[in-house]
Amino acid sequence: MFDDIISYIRKLMDKEIGPVPLHEPIFPANEKKYLLDCIDSTFVSSVGKYVDRFEDMVATYSKAKYAIATVNGTAALHVVLLLSGVEKEDEVITQALTFVATANAISHTGAKPVFIDVDKDTLGLSPKHLNRFLSEETRRENGCCINNSTGKRIKACVPTHTFGHPCRIDEIKNICDAHGIVLVEDASESLGSFYKGKQTGTFGTFGVFSFNGNKIITTGGGGMIVTDDEDLARKAKHITTTAKLPHPWEYVHDQIAYNYRLPNLNAALGCAQMECLPEFLENKRRLAKKYEHFFSDKKIDFIKEPENATSNHWLNAIILEGIAERDEFLGTTNENKIMTRPAWRLLNKLQMYDDCQTDNLINSRWLEDRIVNLPSSVILND
Repeated sequence: MFDDIISYIRKLMDKEIGPVPLHEPIFPANEKKYLLDCIDSTFVSSVGKYVDRFEDMVATYSKAKYAIATVNGTAALHVVLLLSGVEKEDEVITQALTFVATANAISHTGAKPVFIDVDKDTLGLSPKHLNRFLSEETRRENGCCINNSTGKRIKACVPTHTFGHPCRIDEIKNICDAHGIVLVEDASESLGSFYKGKQTGTFGTFGVFSFNGNKIITTGGGGMIVTDDEDLARKAKHITTTAKLPHPWEYVHDQIAYNYRLPNLNAALGCAQMECLPEFLENKRRLAKKYEHFFSDKKIDFIKEPENATSNHWLNAIILEGIAERDEFLGTTNENKIMTRPAWRLLNKLQMYDDCQTDNLINSRWLEDRIVNLPSSVILND
């Protein structure tokens, strides 16, 4: 039934035989040069020129005033939630349709996630559902947003720009501001994605990027905090580097903190990848257009970039008729060594989060049953 789709993907991804990865990293430029330079310098750990350069490159590209490199995106999100004032027994709003790291970072602070529905066209947190929940289920008390059903403070909101498609982040920001909630953007998948001309991750108090091996650029493993607040940026750098006070030889630390700094080796890889980002984005846009054209003839919905958005098309996706067709498609493609995957299991269905509060999640449940991600690697010979 899906033979023509399998043949097309193999041709498109230039893989006539063998496995077709979902998102394969490529290293086409200065990666080896910078890595060898880093090794020769002997500064391979958390101090070195490439860390500073990588931070500067991401800050310049995103137009954020400050960027702080971390060991991974989850660590970055953990730190910014702490700096946003999230404390034990607080609650943080996010979406159920996202990678588990989003909820895990919330849990690392001692807070509990509240899962709100997404929009079908953006796959990201829905301003309409968010506003409805906050208007009907919360109250303002002593300047805080209080959940009526639990009596706990809702301190922050973490929307995700799913698969690189920007959500309606300006509307979400306005709603959060009106309710005294700190906005933290999980932009882990969306470096190179813009909403109304502005890089995702730069609308909230903080934004977080990920550079895992399957992201649009990779450092092997790594993350980045971006913010326009100088004081918060200084604090972020301090607590991600074990809160060590500057001194030529003394080791004095002024608070319990984290060893979350990105090694110079990883940053060297990141610098070379950042130089390739514009080419990667052009290539992935062409790939998405080819998928869109192909599936239009199949009468299968291809997820396109939302209105007012420029997506990086990190992972391309289609919408099938239901869970039966989805599972048949996943089985057939993977049996033929075409790596496809479903959306994540909704986080409220996972054992450790099954007692978390949700709204009806009607769109999230509909999408969970139908989404399939397609091979989306950058193809240099496109």
